[in-house]
Amino acid sequence: MTISYNWLCDYLPVKPTPEELSTILTRIGLEVESLEKFEAVKGSLAGLVIGEVLTAEKHPNADKLRLTTVNTGNGEPLHIVCGAPNVAVGQKVVVAPIGTTIYPLDGEPLTMKKAKIRGEESQGMICAEDEIGLGNSHDGIMVLDASLQPGTPASEVFKPAQDYIFEIGLTPNRMDAMSHIGVAKDVCAFLNNIEQTHKYQVQLPEIKALPKADAPLSISVTIENTDACPRYSGISITGVQVAPSPEWLKARLTAIGVRPINNIVDITNFILHETGQPLHAFDAAAVKDNAVVVKNLPAGTPFVTLDDKERKLDAADLMICNGAGEGMCIAGVFGGAHSGVSDNTHNIFLESAFFSAGGIRTTSFRHGLRTDAATRFEKGVDISNVVFALQRAASLICELSGGKAASDIIDVYPSVKVKTQVETTYNYIRKLSGGNYPDDKIKNILRSLGFELLAETAEGFRVSVPFSKPDISLPADLVEEVMRIDGLDNIEIPSKITISPALSAQPDAESVKEKVADYLAANGFNEIFTNSITNSKYYTPEVLETAVKMMNSLTVELDIMRPSMLETGLESVAHNLNRKNEDLLFFEFGKTYQVLEKGYGENNHLVLYLTGKQTAETWLHKSSPVDFYFLKGFVINILKQLGYKQFVWAENTEAGLQPAWDIKVKNQVVVTLGGVPAAKLKQFDIKQAVWFATFNWDKILGLLQKSDNFYKEIPKFQAVRRDLALVLDKSVKFAAVEAATRSVKSSLLQQVNLFDVFESEKLGANKKSYAVSFTFLDPQKTLTDKEIDSVMDKLIKTFETQLQAEIRK
Repeated sequence: MTISYNWLCDYLPVKPTPEELSTILTRIGLEVESLEKFEAVKGSLAGLVIGEVLTAEKHPNADKLRLTTVNTGNGEPLHIVCGAPNVAVGQKVVVAPIGTTIYPLDGEPLTMKKAKIRGEESQGMICAEDEIGLGNSHDGIMVLDASLQPGTPASEVFKPAQDYIFEIGLTPNRMDAMSHIGVAKDVCAFLNNIEQTHKYQVQLPEIKALPKADAPLSISVTIENTDACPRYSGISITGVQVAPSPEWLKARLTAIGVRPINNIVDITNFILHETGQPLHAFDAAAVKDNAVVVKNLPAGTPFVTLDDKERKLDAADLMICNGAGEGMCIAGVFGGAHSGVSDNTHNIFLESAFFSAGGIRTTSFRHGLRTDAATRFEKGVDISNVVFALQRAASLICELSGGKAASDIIDVYPSVKVKTQVETTYNYIRKLSGGNYPDDKIKNILRSLGFELLAETAEGFRVSVPFSKPDISLPADLVEEVMRIDGLDNIEIPSKITISPALSAQPDAESVKEKVADYLAANGFNEIFTNSITNSKYYTPEVLETAVKMMNSLTVELDIMRPSMLETGLESVAHNLNRKNEDLLFFEFGKTYQVLEKGYGENNHLVLYLTGKQTAETWLHKSSPVDFYFLKGFVINILKQLGYKQFVWAENTEAGLQPAWDIKVKNQVVVTLGGVPAAKLKQFDIKQAVWFATFNWDKILGLLQKSDNFYKEIPKFQAVRRDLALVLDKSVKFAAVEAATRSVKSSLLQQVNLFDVFESEKLGANKKSYAVSFTFLDPQKTLTDKEIDSVMDKLIKTFETQLQAEIRK
């Protein structure tokens, strides 16, 4: 939220300095993120003075230059060489003496120095308007009113606007502070609290009586959808002259970053930022049959908005229509191309209304129209402020455009809204806030903010909430109001805190996550965070059947909650590859979402993305690309970090990876890994291989909670290794060897590992040899050869029976 210091001070009974006001705003919860000086003219004409040209003679060494002497009211006249063709004796001009810095519209600032131009001394400059930022003309020097006195500062003559601009970081619930008057109310409440008084009140602008038009222009108002529009007010004004706004109005809007357009539109924008109430002005010629109807139009109805784009309306979009049923404006969001104020407008119908916050928010997001009006309506404007803002705007329009009121104010308010009531106790406020507030201070703060005390007991009270604060409905909301107006920095911080330690299930989920993240970061991985809202075009129709779709998507590219982690990660991979960052090791903790038979489901994941080279190329080692086995190594190490040493590998034909493997622990799939298919990579314009692994983190944690092997003591006894060379068919994968090994039940066998693969015709047709190591350990004692040989014999028989293996001697 942008607030002008000068504008805000118009409503304050006192005028703190910008720095004091910045401190006050931050103390009451309106955090000032920046405070900057605003200058309508860069430099504000500092150092420039009014001068009188005393003499103007031809330069002896240049045909287009003149030698002048100029009286600047400071003793001896200045000798200035001037190249302007219109310089003449007796003119009052703007002079930049030596030492003055000027700020041209184009180019860098320039500080005046004593100089010689073609052999003649020059003690400054006689200025054109573009040279000092007052305009675009460079046809000659500025010639001013002859009555001006030499030596008068130029800033006193032109009075360039100066201001201080506050950027306030508003929280979403603070719609009451989305205007200058709203902020002024908080400041006055703070001042009242400091002095325990009620003398500081917002100085509301005077509303002058409206001049009456000779001929009436009566326009009726009908609300067909009173749920979406509980209140609608308007007035007809005739004889307006659409023209540029006066300088004071332009300066107010320009200071807060709003571009002036014309006096009518500028006044509606001014009232928006003054009161927080959006307004809209219609060209009365577009209000056919002199009737305004607030209603919904059929779905698919085309409507051309102010930006000349045709939009298809939804049946839920509330519209402001004329008597012929034609849409003139998307209510509370955006005006129409054919009903707005133009240079040819002479009669207007001015609207001020209250629209349902939910409906405006839905329509605004649906059409991608995030306007200032929609931003305020969707948070809930002050329904009691509708007519005041209309009167204020009508008064300014009549004053600045020459218009006259051609009707009384129409106010259609079929069901008067009742104020919310909140009841609480003084002890509750003190307990929840941690502040020892006296009862009178609490009541004084709430009264200063516009709350009305309805009932009071020794223990507590009941208040009605002003319509300007639609977010307040609970006792805790009152606590927040008291705390911030008294000053958030006034809450005492206790010297000690007493807590009871809480017991949690072991191992702790956050500790497990941190352990894995530390391992990956130590091995060169970077953690990424991708958007859980993604683009439906990435997925097949089968996947989208169970995808969670966004009701109000921010853009057409972000319309579903991600059903898998792969695609959002590939966006990050593509982003890096497009910037020549080609060797990537990424990991991410995130969630996927799906529609269930009853409600929705979400699953936690850890995912890995690998692409590019394994290590940087050096003179000693050539680099090799990452591959399935490089990925597999990290996956296995992560499982081992978590205490798992026994798991089952199984091919997966439905994972959408090539190749694709599942790793199972206790018959549950905990990891799926493989290569990203070429078709998927093409979707993201990725031209190099990407390897992907996804851990079902919920299952990982669930199994850990039931396991006692997360922390284990280092064994005291020595492990024993035995090796076997197995001759097998080439079709037999090592996973089958592992499965056969597990079928031999032995508490001594701790680990099986493939350390060599050999293929040769000497082994026989379609044969290969696996060199496999077996590690044995008894944590209670030293193993004997007899015990180990017994298990090895069982293993050999199993391999021969199940895999038709031959044991190489």
